[in-house]
Amino acid sequence: MNAAPAPCDLLLRAGVLVTQDGARRVMEDAGLAVTGGLLAAVGPWAEVRAAWAPARTLDLSRRLVLPGLVNTHCHAAMTAFRGLADDMALMPWLTGHIWPAEARMTPGLVHDGTLLACAEMLATGTTCFADMYFFETEAARAAERMGMRAVLGEGLLDFPTPAYATPGQGLARARELIDALRGRPLLGAALAPHSAYATGPEALAQSRELAASLGLPWMIHAAESADETAQCLEKHGLRPLELLARLGCLGPGTVLVHMTDVTTQEIALVAASGAGVSHNPRSNMKLASGQAPAARMLAAGVPLGLGTDGAGSGNTLNLFATMAATALTQKALTGDPTALPAQAALDAATLGGARLLGRTDLGALAPGHPADLTALDLDHPGLVPLYNPVSHAVYAATGAEVRLTMVAGRVVYEDGALAGATRAELAACAARLQAWATGH
Repeated sequence: MNAAPAPCDLLLRAGVLVTQDGARRVMEDAGLAVTGGLLAAVGPWAEVRAAWAPARTLDLSRRLVLPGLVNTHCHAAMTAFRGLADDMALMPWLTGHIWPAEARMTPGLVHDGTLLACAEMLATGTTCFADMYFFETEAARAAERMGMRAVLGEGLLDFPTPAYATPGQGLARARELIDALRGRPLLGAALAPHSAYATGPEALAQSRELAASLGLPWMIHAAESADETAQCLEKHGLRPLELLARLGCLGPGTVLVHMTDVTTQEIALVAASGAGVSHNPRSNMKLASGQAPAARMLAAGVPLGLGTDGAGSGNTLNLFATMAATALTQKALTGDPTALPAQAALDAATLGGARLLGRTDLGALAPGHPADLTALDLDHPGLVPLYNPVSHAVYAATGAEVRLTMVAGRVVYEDGALAGATRAELAACAARLQAWATGH
């Protein structure tokens, strides 16, 4: 006699499911049972439907369902600076435009900017992001309101910021953020020193020690450009990665962001340390900072995730655009069309990013994992015909095909509507930011 179907909160039917599980299974007409925000079962629709009795059912039979994407580096509130200063190199952009504007940042503006960032990311399939900025308790409030996962770090610099006057005060704010995020299920903390040129050796070492003691990610801009290397050599007599290694800052939990100006020896050093890399190809291209040798890093065993950087430098927080840029630039750099194939790019945007942030439960759709997913329209003209769903996700999809995004079993975006904010509320946020930026 067959057992009675087990109760579950939600039953989803997926037209095509890219699981990103250990076997990288791709399934047609698949079923997913969700209970308590977690996946209870994943398999053929007929089998899952027969085994589970849902409180409600969601029909995604004309959708390509993927794990939610993981953005391993952004400055979410910098949506305030989208298009404000374009077409210039990193250091003039940073010192001549961004840092002077940031000196006027307020907690309310960080909340508004982060709310807009979360809306953009959810609408393009990202369910979790890592953030480095100021007033991060406000970023936490915005992410929580939008129902989005976030790993948040108060940016640590040696000079005064809108949030603090001294490095010691910055580290104190980082500790306060860690305490504030405890017990909030969608949020986690990180330590986030800015860079080896803008954060002193003492703050670098102290923050790394704190991160290691608490098992938190330690995120830093590293080897972002030749200019950064020159500054580090002038100040410390060492290249950025040499300095970080000497200070004991390389190791598991370290997230090195950008990594464009690196040697073969430095890639081997990072691989041996267990540190990972957040690859931000669009921002690096736009600032002409160079391009990280991501394919070589993967070959050396370096864990790789993808990041958009802030909208001030990369102009978009769309990880579908980042996946395509990742795969295409590596082929152009190496002259090898097989370099960093579509599956490797998708891995970096899901499993790889989750690993970098210490969230090995994210990035795959498998029993026991959180029900974090995104669904693309299989009837969209840009996704037909469909031969290889992974290829489409990386090379064809733009993010505009996203019809639904779910976090912890809750639909937080569907067909243009967000669960956490109305269009009018988002428009008001944008208006406040523009008035602040332009002085009107």
